[in-house]
Amino acid sequence: MKLPPYDIFPSLTSDKISLRQVQTSDIKDLIEISFYDSIQATTLQQAVEMQAKINRDYFDGNSIHWGIADKLTNKIVGTCGYYRGLDKGEGELGCVLLPQNMGQGFMTLAIQLAIDFGINSIGLKRIWAITTKENYRAIKLLNRLNFIKVADLSNDEIEYEFKTIV
Repeated sequence: MKLPPYDIFPSLTSDKISLRQVQTSDIKDLIEISFYDSIQATTLQQAVEMQAKINRDYFDGNSIHWGIADKLTNKIVGTCGYYRGLDKGEGELGCVLLPQNMGQGFMTLAIQLAIDFGINSIGLKRIWAITTKENYRAIKLLNRLNFIKVADLSNDEIEYEFKTIV
């Protein structure tokens, strides 16, 4: 297994998006989707502080967090990454997209790139995601990307697992 941090922060690309490191200049555009420990930022300062915690988690080897950039503009349209379990050969995959960018295929591509990286570069044996029962878009996305529901959690959440990992 090859855990973060890496000598060079991994950037991943497809024809439409790139997954890249979030820069300080990106944060002002991400306030509405900035979260840490399920708490949402409401100010630029909170978003900056949250990104600092996310960066610290990366340098501690506990996570990897990418900005999802539209390749045409290099503007961040969302974020995704692995946030727990890396030290156990597992990864909880999380993602969020700016509302104006939903329905354009960005998240499908981002999750596919993240899964490939998790399996082939980190060496993960299990990838999972948790969403609320009301997040129909996320449920549809997870099902389309070969995740299967594995648990109903006690707090109105559902756990899904990527099913082709042995």
